[in-house]
Amino acid sequence: MTSLYEISAAFRKDADLLMDLDLDDQTVADTLESIVGELEVKAVNVIYFCQNLAATAAAIKEAEAKMAARRKALENRADALKKYVFENMKFAGISKIECPHFKLSIRDNPASVEVFDQAQLPADYMREVPATYTPDKTLIGKALKDGFDVPGAKLVHGQRLDIK
Repeated sequence: MTSLYEISAAFRKDADLLMDLDLDDQTVADTLESIVGELEVKAVNVIYFCQNLAATAAAIKEAEAKMAARRKALENRADALKKYVFENMKFAGISKIECPHFKLSIRDNPASVEVFDQAQLPADYMREVPATYTPDKTLIGKALKDGFDVPGAKLVHGQRLDIK
């Protein structure tokens, strides 16, 4: 099986050779057309395979999203049931239940800090959180397109394979 790379390299080589020979334009065109046909077929088949991979990846992504939603629903249900048991044990005044598989008990959490008015806190109890900056490429792109000079940035024109 010949790869697309090999076909394109052969086309380039044959095209260069044909240009060096003293042949009429029709002979050159016919020869290149036969090589181009093989390249086009191979390129189309590679893109079919690419689209198949993309469709499989999309199906996997959809399955992942469904599984994540199901996992989250199960976690929420488990948390709700734990809360249900906790609230009913508290209401009944029961602090401990034992069975062969596990032991349930109501415990006090360690004390935690609740800041109810940050403005009243002395500066000694505050910590500085430095701001982070990231380039706003949309704003930079607009400025550059509008003719402004933005030091450290430039517009770059690339190429892509467009498949419709």
